[in-house]
This record gives sequence, structure tokens and C-alpha cells, in this order.
Amino acid sequence: MARILGIGIAVLDIVNQVDGYPEEDSEIRALAQDIRRGGNAANTLTVLAQLGHRCHWAGTLADDLASQVIEEALAAARVATDCVRPVKGGHTPTSCITLNRRNGSRTIVHHRDLPEYAAADFLRLDLTPFDWLHFEGRNVAELTQMLRHARHTCPDTPRSLELEKPREGLAPLVVEADLLLYSRPYALAQGAIAALAERDEAAAAEAFLLGQLSMAPEALHVVSWGEQGAYAMGPDHRLQHSPAFPPQQVVDTLGAGDTFNAGMIHATLAGLPLADGLRLACRLAGDKVGRPGLLGLDPAAAQA
Repeated sequence: MARILGIGIAVLDIVNQVDGYPEEDSEIRALAQDIRRGGNAANTLTVLAQLGHRCHWAGTLADDLASQVIEEALAAARVATDCVRPVKGGHTPTSCITLNRRNGSRTIVHHRDLPEYAAADFLRLDLTPFDWLHFEGRNVAELTQMLRHARHTCPDTPRSLELEKPREGLAPLVVEADLLLYSRPYALAQGAIAALAERDEAAAAEAFLLGQLSMAPEALHVVSWGEQGAYAMGPDHRLQHSPAFPPQQVVDTLGAGDTFNAGMIHATLAGLPLADGLRLACRLAGDKVGRPGLLGLDPAAAQA
């Protein structure tokens, strides 16, 4: 299996499970509460480790008690932290999450004041041992330098880039990656795509992917599309689609997109055709939303 480096943030998630989302200015009792380690890239690595890969996370960690929880959770998930930069006097980012048991939806209030992983930190790493580099699409100015450094120093090492939120300056970076992982909200941030989606979801996904492919014609472009499953397009310009694979009961959608991304990375490393990889990633994400948290995924779900 591959040795994978993921660059992004780690967060302490405080998850309250409720029977229906509360009204504003009301008080309800939580059915359950748990504390998890979150963060997109860290979540994706947690899934990839369960698929047999050797995973390393690069990010910043504070020196407070909450950071110990994050480190212990990463260790339990078999994700190495040898590339981490500690920040003295820092405060761990937190997300307060309300998880609605009725439909599995989640509402997040996030707070952070911890410095993010910088290009200077990344440039000090030896990238040669890694078979894959995965980047979270945030901290754009620093991310730009990281991606370009990776392309110049190890051009044969594949790079994936997650584009979840439409941050300023992020769109031009698609030329720096081999696998682009988009969210539906990112695609719909383009007005023309949003208008088209109101009439035809599949046509909107195809139009979005064609536009992205025109900027990075040799890359694989994949967009998750919620209940519609996911769409993808490669250099052959053929639109691929996989339906979603919902479980009997939706339990927890938190981390579903990160799980999907892990599935696509895993499938690409395995050399699967794009259509098969897309189906694998959707199956894996469907298995995840049927269970709480990210651990204990069904290995059979990672079969195309």
C-alpha cells in the first residue's frame, strides 16, 4: 500500500446528538454527546489508514489539553504526526456540532485562532518517501507555494486537492494537482451552474466538470453531488456518474465528503478505471453515513 501525506487542519469536534434541530432561543436535552478529532484532511487520512495505507498528517497543533486528545485520536487511527508543527501558547480549534438523528444532518459552529501550517513548514519536509500528497483547499497563499514546491521537487508524485469551499484565489490552483475533488456547494458557487442545476442536475455537473477540465486537461476531476451521487471526468471528456448508496438509516453525515475523497484517492492509487473508482468512493461514503464516526468502516464497501 501507499505512503500518503495529508496537509490540512485538525479540530476538536464536540458533537451533540439531538432528536430534531432546536429552534432559536430554545433549550433541549442532547440524546448523546461525544468528542472527536475532526478536520478534512485528517479525516481523509483516517479512512485511508483503514484501507491499509501508511498515513502522515502535516498541520499545526497547540500545546493545550485538547491537542492531546487530537494526538491520541490520530495515533489510534494509525495516522503519524511526525510532520506536525507545534505552536506554543496556541489554542486548539473547536467545532460545536449539532447532529440531528432524524435525518443525519449536521450544523457546525467553528472557532479557530491557531496559525495554520505554513509553506515554510512544508518546504522543510522530505517529500521523497511519499507516494501521494493530499492537500486541503485552504490557507490559499501558503497552499500555492506548497503545491508548486511539490510539483517542482517531486513531479512524479501524484497530488490531490480538495476544493470544498469557494475561497478567493483557490480556483487557479487546479493546474497544480492530478486529482481534483470538488463539493457540490463549490460548483454551485458559480452562478451559471447554479441556475442550470435548478433545471437539470446532471447537466450542471457536466458543465462544471467541462469547465474545470479546460483549465487542467490532464487531471481527473470529481465532484460529489449529494443525494445524486457523484460525477467525474478525465482527459477523455467522458462524463462518469455513480449513484449514491444510502444505508438503511442515515446516522451521521459528518465526514462523509472526507470519506468519499479517501475512496477516490485509494481507487486512483489502485489504478482503477474512473467509473469504478467513483462507484467505490460512493459506496464507502454510503457505509460511513450509516454509522457514527469514521472508525470501523466495512472493508467490503471499498470494493468497486
